[in-house]
Amino acid sequence: MIYHAPLKDMLFVLGELAELPAVCALPGYEECSVELTEAILDEAAKFAENVLAPTNRAGDAGSRLVDGEVKTPDAFKAAWREYVDAGWIGLRAPQDFGGQGLPALVALATEEMWCSANLAFSLAPMLTLGTVEAFAQHASDELKNIYLPKLASGEWTGTMNLTEPQAGSDLAQVRTRAVPQPDGSYKITGQKIFITWGDHDLADNIVHLVLARLPDAPEGVKGISLFVVPKFLVGEDGSVGARNDVRCVSLEHKMGIHGSPTAVMSYGDNGGAAGYLVGEANKGLTYMFTMMNHARLGVGVEGLALSERAYQKAVEYARDRVQSRDIAGADATPVAIIQHPDVRRMLLTMRAQIEAQRALTCVAATALDRASRHPDPEEKARNQALVNFLIPIVKGWNTEAANDITSLALQVHGGMGYIEETGVAQYYRDARITAIYEGTTGIQALDLIGRKTAADGGRVARTLIGEVCRTAEALSADAQMQPLADELLRNARLAEACVAYVVDEFARDARRPAAGSVAYLKFFGLLLGGWQMGRAALIAKERLAEDGADVSFLNAKRATAVFFGAHLLPQAAAYAETVLKGADSVLAFDEAAF
Repeated sequence: MIYHAPLKDMLFVLGELAELPAVCALPGYEECSVELTEAILDEAAKFAENVLAPTNRAGDAGSRLVDGEVKTPDAFKAAWREYVDAGWIGLRAPQDFGGQGLPALVALATEEMWCSANLAFSLAPMLTLGTVEAFAQHASDELKNIYLPKLASGEWTGTMNLTEPQAGSDLAQVRTRAVPQPDGSYKITGQKIFITWGDHDLADNIVHLVLARLPDAPEGVKGISLFVVPKFLVGEDGSVGARNDVRCVSLEHKMGIHGSPTAVMSYGDNGGAAGYLVGEANKGLTYMFTMMNHARLGVGVEGLALSERAYQKAVEYARDRVQSRDIAGADATPVAIIQHPDVRRMLLTMRAQIEAQRALTCVAATALDRASRHPDPEEKARNQALVNFLIPIVKGWNTEAANDITSLALQVHGGMGYIEETGVAQYYRDARITAIYEGTTGIQALDLIGRKTAADGGRVARTLIGEVCRTAEALSADAQMQPLADELLRNARLAEACVAYVVDEFARDARRPAAGSVAYLKFFGLLLGGWQMGRAALIAKERLAEDGADVSFLNAKRATAVFFGAHLLPQAAAYAETVLKGADSVLAFDEAAF
């Protein structure tokens, strides 16, 4: 189960599609460059391949709760020390607190490698970076100075404690309490569930961000505040003191990501855990949502990364597995299954989606960087609107596809894929959660039709459709790409109809577009993925004319785009039909008949 970081494609996407040089020119990113990025990704590839990837199978045995303490797989401990010592966790942490302050676009490429190499392991730094972001944007200077340096270095890790047994995704039902104390702290009492890396033995301290209610808080989401609750109390000088009143009381037994301890956390079993208010009271949910774009983009990367790992495993097996003769030949000698047309179809289905998703994900990361750092307020606003539209698509489409792609990898293996010893089943199991946490696909889809389409009258969606049409027109001058151009134009017209339907119907009866909202999300995933494949094909043609061109890579890039246009993009039309005509069949069904 060897993992090879797809550096060629990453660098092509970053440099050619995601406009890395322009990102590096943004204020605050001037120390970054294409050359530095290449060096970072080269070192990250070595770390992912040689340090993290070998721990993936061992991590599948899971973490354990022993005498109230979580014990992680032994292989994780050494890997974590190397990860922290190498400074990887601080790539996009603020420079003022010991991080490297690199663009999200650059950090995202390394994060894909960590997720491919060992998804369960990668969740610890991902949650820590989310904690860093929350502190950087909302905490007082006092809290920043105490916590950020340790979080940015990886000496401490962070978590997000949102949901509770009765709440699920409905955070209006949060009941955890926070009672003010004379010293300015708060006593936190309550229980939180599904806390990723809620307890472990890798770091000296764990910093929990906890949503809770003050005694006088209004009902609903407007009454939720955000608190920092460390596992061990922290002095003003950052020193670690006594154990806080917070405990992991159980670990979930899960389908996958076994190496990542998913904890049930109890606060205040012995009087109350000491917590400290982050920002202003009753704004906790708002603060958490400022982290959501990064978090959901990160989960989209997880889906992409698992797909990449599964694809590599399937290709390796298809090259090695010899079975059955060539269907077109007279020779009865068995051949490697990669020569069989349907196996090639499965492999290309995986590859084409991965390339499209990597491109779209990186384009979203560039928009995130521009929304954060661009000096022109109008450009910042335009890119923020673009990020807002793309994030639910990247999160939802990448992760739904990861379920299909890891399943295809298992299918390529045939019966051996169902046997745990081959390892491919782990990717299938690990992928399933990605379409659930940080907001299910249904939640992403509702966000896309409501806040991201209907709320602005479809303005951002129509702007993107215009970009798709311009790329299709450029492709029309390239005979090899004419079929892709035709499919893009056909689906651009359907996109216009879908956007108009969502905008009009959402105002009249939101249930109707909601009934087709997941189809709407998948439709735009395929359309915008095809757009990126078309852009890549055009650039590849230009690069082929240059001296020293990587002919094999560039021709493969164009061939994959042709496949996407012939096999994947035509599926978008079916999703459009569901959006436009499917509501009645959903809403009219008698509830009792279920």
